[in-house]
Amino acid sequence: MNYVKNIDELTAIRNDLKRQNKKVVFTNGVFDILHAGHVDYISKAKEKGDVLIVGVNSDSSVKRIKGELRPIVPQHERAFIISSLKPVDYVVIFDEDTPNEIINKLIPDVLVKGADWSLEKIVGREIVEANGGKVETIEFVNDRSTTNIIKTVLERFKK
Repeated sequence: MNYVKNIDELTAIRNDLKRQNKKVVFTNGVFDILHAGHVDYISKAKEKGDVLIVGVNSDSSVKRIKGELRPIVPQHERAFIISSLKPVDYVVIFDEDTPNEIINKLIPDVLVKGADWSLEKIVGREIVEANGGKVETIEFVNDRSTTNIIKTVLERFKK
């Protein structure tokens, strides 16, 4: 079964989930080189509701945000990997720099970001809260990042 959906498919699914009184959680990220921090974060996001939808930045949006050398892993592979994680119900790839458009269409019950984001700066907060939803942050438990993994690999190859 393919859990990677486009926004129109997800909007229909979201409407059905709303009729079933399912609590929908949304989070997003680049998820370039999957690591334990990503898996921990996604697992904790799922605990906030019944259904977890993960937005994955497209390759072009990653290039704009992270620079020309990123992503390392192409968007369809990143989406497939994320969709294969047990806590994840659906994945959507988005081309914008932020998931604002998706959040406005889905209006999740819970919007989740890492605790490195202040609540005031979380994109989509206003629409979620205006519709009775909650915005929550999750603390990172380890010091892992794709950027640090890339640095480690490069340093080891220099030796």
